[in-house]
Amino acid sequence: MDPLWIAIAFVLGFTVKQIGLPPLIGFLIAGFVLNVMGVEGGETLNKLADFGVLLLLFGIGLKLKIKSLFRPEIWAVASLHMLIAVLIFGLLIFALSYIGLSLFDGLSLGASLLIAFALSFSSTVFAVKILEENGSMSSTYGKIAIGILIMQDIFAVIFLTFSSGKIPSPWALALIALLFLPQLIKLKPLAAIINKSGHGELLVLLGVLIPFGGAWLFSSVGLKPDLGALILGILLSGHPKAKELSNAMLSFKDIFLVGFFLTIGLSGLPNLETLGISVIFIIALPIKVALFYWLLTRFKLRARTATLSSFNLANYSEFGLIVGAAGIANGWISAEWMVVFALALSISFIIASPLNIQAQALFTRWQKRLIPFESKKHLPEDEPIELAGAKVLVLGMGRTGNEVYNVLKNKYKQKVLGIDSSMSIVKNHLSDDLNVIHGDVTDIEFWQRMGPDSGIQLLILATSNHSTHMQVINGLKKMNKKIMVASLSRYNDEMEELKQAGVEVVFNLYAEAGLGYAEHIFQNFNQSVYNDNSTSDNE
Repeated sequence: MDPLWIAIAFVLGFTVKQIGLPPLIGFLIAGFVLNVMGVEGGETLNKLADFGVLLLLFGIGLKLKIKSLFRPEIWAVASLHMLIAVLIFGLLIFALSYIGLSLFDGLSLGASLLIAFALSFSSTVFAVKILEENGSMSSTYGKIAIGILIMQDIFAVIFLTFSSGKIPSPWALALIALLFLPQLIKLKPLAAIINKSGHGELLVLLGVLIPFGGAWLFSSVGLKPDLGALILGILLSGHPKAKELSNAMLSFKDIFLVGFFLTIGLSGLPNLETLGISVIFIIALPIKVALFYWLLTRFKLRARTATLSSFNLANYSEFGLIVGAAGIANGWISAEWMVVFALALSISFIIASPLNIQAQALFTRWQKRLIPFESKKHLPEDEPIELAGAKVLVLGMGRTGNEVYNVLKNKYKQKVLGIDSSMSIVKNHLSDDLNVIHGDVTDIEFWQRMGPDSGIQLLILATSNHSTHMQVINGLKKMNKKIMVASLSRYNDEMEELKQAGVEVVFNLYAEAGLGYAEHIFQNFNQSVYNDNSTSDNE
């Protein structure tokens, strides 16, 4: 990759960040700028982009439990949505073949359904980046969206396998069957290597090697390489160091994904016709989103959760390019459709990014119209939360939040309620007999269901995600909730923003850890000296 490309990507990514948009939009625009300048992507950039996607899917797999894909609100919604969307979009596209546009002219019903199939996917890369920036990867709506995207990826792999006209190798079926084997016999040698790799550069190197090896293994038996990285991640998701391994790969993944967004912009220059068709597909995008919302509410999701999940899926996917390429290779559609797919994908990213940033505010504005679509019963983890008279709330029951909870409860005898958006963390604490519930405090309904006389005096934000903290604080302001807030922070600029937002107590996570460590050392040191002196006096 030319240094000039990196400079352009940085400048545009930095620029859009200053106006409140994710840097990925700037990277996307950089691809178009380079395209206009006559730059061609080439094999090296494509390989960098592919590797970024491998790391992304591997990271998703590390956080995914395979049994979650078998929940009806995931597999059924993904399946029904794809079936209905392909039928609706396919028939509409076939009808457009009579309007005289050259690209539509002569399209068969089968080709129309293929184009609709390509447009039915939503982007895994985009959704994960938005969820990470919002701090919502472990939220209910985030998990639902990711689950649906994984199911779509599986559908794409099935299509690509059959469209190639080749019979899958028996080894391919054996690799897929790994997901259904008992946990005790899954990748034991690899798990042992992870245990012995420590916490430094060896672990990072292993985090690069595993998805790359999985991609090669699956590709060698005729399966999509991305699927190999995803499945290896899923198989290792139960490992004690899975989260550490995912965090170790975070920066590498982000760097390589810059290449992915550049390749989209470099995929082709539009003309008036391809641009016009892309705009038609963008106008049809609300149908796709509304269908997601309707299906999710039929499967017992609350209006808010269904809205946020649907917004997260409100885009077209890079898989549309892959499906389109398969259609072109088989002679089903013309090569110009690749430009249309790339344009529709790019424009949908640009629209969906601010849409997701404003998702909470948009739901608040449309709440009265959206809630009537809810079913009478909700999923257990999506039920509104009863606070049971607690005076102190601790948001984030990881290691730090757990320690805060125990000190307040045991030392200061406070009635504390722990809240976490991860159901697995909640279950672990419940087994230890702690008063912890599953919930999302960025949910406006969470606070609305508290009532004005809830008695909450203090909210302690004990996560490391600054975006989540600011969402909570801004939400409390909008609802005029008079609650004292204390927050952890990692960086000085974040501390300053929290203070300006009205947070009464802000702690620097690293500084406070150092202070606590020093006090612990000298308390033990003084005790040791005291014991030594006592022994000497006795002698």
